[in-house]
Amino acid sequence: MAETLPFADGEFDLVISRYSAHHWHDVGQALREVKRVLKPGGRAIMMDVVSPGHPLLDIYLQTVEALRDTSHVRNYAPGEWTGMLTAAGLLVEEVTADRLPLEFGSWVARMRTPETLVAAIREFQRSMSEEVVRHFAIQPDGTFTSDIMMLVARRG
Repeated sequence: MAETLPFADGEFDLVISRYSAHHWHDVGQALREVKRVLKPGGRAIMMDVVSPGHPLLDIYLQTVEALRDTSHVRNYAPGEWTGMLTAAGLLVEEVTADRLPLEFGSWVARMRTPETLVAAIREFQRSMSEEVVRHFAIQPDGTFTSDIMMLVARRG
């Protein structure tokens, strides 16, 4: 569990989290643990899907993620990420934003999403405003594009 890492203080030069933080129940505690297990000067690399920050776009993202995967907690916005890293005592050195196309069929298959929820996601997508469809580039087959971010932070 990310909130209680089973390692000694200052054990690592590098800690990497790839597309998992949106499942953590206490991101602040997990990031404090990351800092604890890093050596002074060690780096943490956090990669995850991020919320666009706009309320309507955020509601879409959180809803489809929760319907697809019941272990989903939250995709945080870029500003939330930098704030949480800073609050954990890490110095943010680099932030890189990108977009990730997600092919609908493989996206739901990875989590073995029940067919009733797959149908609910498809219906939800069809009901979205033009703003949401445009931002997430939602295709007729359900394929869409998410915002992603890589953050590099250092323990002082």
